[in-house]
Amino acid sequence: MKSGSNSIREVAKAAGVSIASVSRTLSNPEQVSEKTRSLVMDAIEKTNYKINRAARNLRMHQSGEILVLVPNLGNPFFSEILSGIEKTFQNTYYNVLIANSLGYDESEDLLAGHLENNHADGIIILDGQVSPRAHSWLSQHAAKHNVIFACEWVDGLEQPIIRSNNAQGAATAIRYLHSLGHRKIAHVTGPKENILTLARSKGVTEEQARLGLTMDPEWVVEGNFSLKSGYRAAEKILAAKNRPTCVFCDSDQMAFGLISRFNIEGIRVPEDISVMGFDDIELSEFYVPPLTTIRQNRHGIGTAAAERMLALIKNEITSGSNQECKIEVELVVRNSCKRITTPK
Repeated sequence: MKSGSNSIREVAKAAGVSIASVSRTLSNPEQVSEKTRSLVMDAIEKTNYKINRAARNLRMHQSGEILVLVPNLGNPFFSEILSGIEKTFQNTYYNVLIANSLGYDESEDLLAGHLENNHADGIIILDGQVSPRAHSWLSQHAAKHNVIFACEWVDGLEQPIIRSNNAQGAATAIRYLHSLGHRKIAHVTGPKENILTLARSKGVTEEQARLGLTMDPEWVVEGNFSLKSGYRAAEKILAAKNRPTCVFCDSDQMAFGLISRFNIEGIRVPEDISVMGFDDIELSEFYVPPLTTIRQNRHGIGTAAAERMLALIKNEITSGSNQECKIEVELVVRNSCKRITTPK
């Protein structure tokens, strides 16, 4: 296979489009139709055409790298977001680099270190727990480095944000549980200062007020989105003098941990207590019982973040424009919640 313009001609011939259409598909895919994009991608595969990223980046004075910072690479929640990002940058001139932003102890500020020492053309941050050092860098330098927040974000900064409608999702959960007859609804939250916790707690509080429900302080248990914290939260819920009839968890992982501890204690879900999650990670469908939850369009978050990054790099928008994109969520009903005949 020859390289350079001859290869592009071969792709154009195989796709039945012009050389300009092939070039536009590779450099500005959003400017061509889905049909043209599909034809070109199929032709690239058939002709085994290889994009010469190095030569292009040298001409453009770019590194050709997009850095994605993830707070916990071991958390399955992030897999679909990363897939959406990677798929969008596939067959562009950019390679996606993924790094953990969470240090192994409190003294290790990996996020700030990555920001201060990066040479990427863009940075997508999936972590809203920003240290003063990282916050200072973002305030001073983010506009020059094409920074986007996805999933989590930091209030007060001016970078574009791609996120789920967390408050609406939490409100939907409370409304659904109320429709099943539940009036004593516990809430296992994320860390109290986390931006997702604040947004979802707002949705819970506002919907309960709208429905005329009260929240016993014993029914609010702080976790950290992990299996272990859900497991530990079950102890406090079981110890409550006024035991709730259902529990809404701010993550599916916490719901799994909660159900596990309930099972150990002989508490059946949903026969004895209903449990609902938030996220709809892959395991939720196959857990026992299958988990009723709020589905985040995680792949859509990743795709939208990558598309917004391409727009930033091309100067179609500015990093300081604080353009927020809310991705809608969806109720997924499975078998972990039970209708009760009379409100308790």
